Amino acid sequence: MNEPVPNDARDLRSPVDSTLPHSARVWNYWLGGKDHYAVDRKAGDEMLAMAPALVRSAREDRLFLIRSVQLLAGELGIRQFLDIGTGLPTADNTHEVAQRAAPDARVVYVDNDPLVLAHARALLTSTPEGATAYIDADVHDPQEILRIAAHTLDLTRPVAVTMLGIVNHMPDIEEARAVIRRLMDAVPSGSYLVISHPTTEVDTEAMRQVADHWNSRGSSPLVIRSAAEVETLFDGLELLEPGVVSCPRWRPAPAETPQVGTRVDVAHYCGVARKP
Repeated sequence: MNEPVPNDARDLRSPVDSTLPHSARVWNYWLGGKDHYAVDRKAGDEMLAMAPALVRSAREDRLFLIRSVQLLAGELGIRQFLDIGTGLPTADNTHEVAQRAAPDARVVYVDNDPLVLAHARALLTSTPEGATAYIDADVHDPQEILRIAAHTLDLTRPVAVTMLGIVNHMPDIEEARAVIRRLMDAVPSGSYLVISHPTTEVDTEAMRQVADHWNSRGSSPLVIRSAAEVETLFDGLELLEPGVVSCPRWRPAPAETPQVGTRVDVAHYCGVARKP
């Protein structure tokens, strides 16, 4: 079922701005989706001219989401997911992957882009046994996210907090760590944190050019970080093997595993950690 959220979280705060490129719409464009404007396609093409492998980064990030949520809902028994920085719906969204493994899984999506929220409410429908809900909130306000999420999730039971491609829009790493600590402090032992983040470890110069280009015209700041910096986002948690790695190297499925020596890293790192 799709669960209602309080009135103060339901209304879109502002109309869609089609004059500036938005990261969720550019990502949707790279994934082959249809929910983007000319300004997003232009920005996406300009960044691809600097770093052509960004399309593969987007696809590998999606495969990481699928594998990590499958693990959490299947083998690890997680039944609650808080997906912050939802992005535009595409194939294999968080609730679809989770509910294939566990039909009673409950998922709360969080975003603050009106287009994302409109599409999510229209397209992301739950199984009868489970639940989905949608929150219009900002990652910089974890208290508000937790307050509204508690209408759908039982925060006394383990929750998987997923933050794919969202922490990179928080330029101040100390603030990012503080937000993550607040979120993880609110959930019990046995909860998990899932993060993906663009990195300087692969295609370093090209990725710096991409970040500079985006920050000169994009709708939200973009920062790329080293693997060591991304690891600090998991401080106090127990990283699952293989730790923080390029997305294709995080527990690839057999069908995704190329011959030895042919796997190519992408400039997008990821990791999953457990709260002890």
